[in-house]
Amino acid sequence: MKLNYKRTLLCGFAFFLITAFWQAYDATIPVILTNKFGMSQTWSGVIMALDNVVAVLLLPIFGAISDKHKGKRGKRTPFILVGTILAAVLLMGLSMVDNAQLKNISEVSKIDDPAALSVIYDSQSDRQLRTPDGKEFVLSEVFESKEAFMAVRSDDAEKDGSKENLYTQYVAPARRAYVAEKTAENSTELILFIVLLLALLVSMSIFRSPAVALMPDVTIKPLRSKANAIINLMGNAGGIIVLLLGIVLATSSVKNQLMSYTVYYGVIAAVMIVSLIIFLLTVKEKKWAEEMRNDSIKYHIEEETERESEKRKMTKSEKTSLIFILLSVALWYFGYNAVTSKYAVYATNILNKDYNLTMMIAQAAAIASYLPAGLIASKIGRKKTIIGGVVMLTGAFTAASFMDASSPAILMNVMFVLAGIGWATINVNSFPMAVEMCSGSDIGKYTGYYYTASMAAQMITPFFSGILMDSIAETVLFPYAAVFSGLAIVTMLFVKHGDSKFESKKSILENLSVDD
Repeated sequence: MKLNYKRTLLCGFAFFLITAFWQAYDATIPVILTNKFGMSQTWSGVIMALDNVVAVLLLPIFGAISDKHKGKRGKRTPFILVGTILAAVLLMGLSMVDNAQLKNISEVSKIDDPAALSVIYDSQSDRQLRTPDGKEFVLSEVFESKEAFMAVRSDDAEKDGSKENLYTQYVAPARRAYVAEKTAENSTELILFIVLLLALLVSMSIFRSPAVALMPDVTIKPLRSKANAIINLMGNAGGIIVLLLGIVLATSSVKNQLMSYTVYYGVIAAVMIVSLIIFLLTVKEKKWAEEMRNDSIKYHIEEETERESEKRKMTKSEKTSLIFILLSVALWYFGYNAVTSKYAVYATNILNKDYNLTMMIAQAAAIASYLPAGLIASKIGRKKTIIGGVVMLTGAFTAASFMDASSPAILMNVMFVLAGIGWATINVNSFPMAVEMCSGSDIGKYTGYYYTASMAAQMITPFFSGILMDSIAETVLFPYAAVFSGLAIVTMLFVKHGDSKFESKKSILENLSVDD
């Protein structure tokens, strides 16, 4: 009984294109909403939470529909085909609306242009504004003259490490205030942008569940752990490619805060379509699913499944442990997802640093940590290993709270390496703990509990963190994340079950098997 690695890799192209999309989505949508539409961090957080709201509502529905679908190409492939094409088309439509908004704010869309700076100063000079770190100011009081304001350049933000950098502290907020006023006067593009965004999220929901379900459909049960590792590895590859694209196009540069995303989205859409073509030409879903069923009979897997299906009731102590595991999941997602959904804006407004490189370093650190995390857990147990990971995550977020534009870029990269290691350590072991206490026939239900906890947190935290960033300061992001991840340490201390059956993985691929 051996895993067909080539077959699994080809199935992974569906997950590859999904992850590529979400990496681009998380990196650019909050920047567009705040910089081009002048939206507050609170409302930007609401929009960023939409994908999780849509996921909670639609993923189970489309998953169930695909379970019952019967077609020439199988149960899952038609959904992957339709969903990917719709998503690619809508992504390009989103870039067209983005460009239309740039025309609406053309008076201020050219960074460092004297005419643009003049318009900003004339409209905002006597208004009460707010810096990214929470200080209120009036332009006419900060700058001795209009000429002094117009002399400020974006180059200063990328070269000057001062926390009081004039461009990021005063020019950029004044421009966003002007953009917000223009959007309020004509909200057509904003409405269209949100409508297209919602349609895009629905199109992704069409095939996310079917794409994830494809691997178990074509892989015999004892080999699914290795197969899932390859699928997740493909997903990480998709994310890293998008981050590299961001570095090449300098999407995080201060000068590119109002860039057109046509080329960027065009490349992402092309990557999705090419991945889809490879998938369609190589994946034989119906044939492979039939072979899997035959192998299950050959190796008596169906008989084993029937024996495992005999349910047993959870003890009171096990139920308590499950509750605390799920609470811990929600808490560390509260912290981690707040950072991932807001870091692009934070890095631009507060740090003046490249968020693409930092996020790519964190992903690379996570990938490198999967095997050690599994090996450590096999020696000391899942609970202790997870607590160690949460401690690393909390430590990284706490240290990042004290960093600003004057801090060396390498320090933030080191903190994200630590966060990546901590996150991998948590994910390798938390999902097995959640399902360890249930009977075989209940694994799907308890998997649902696990993802409900994580998605609920991801729905709320962008909005909640956005409110705090607006009402206090954008610098509250990392302290916020540190508090919630720190609380997860406390809740994990009350978990008493889920450790007993942990076994050391025999290959690196098995340790790569983590939840997304």
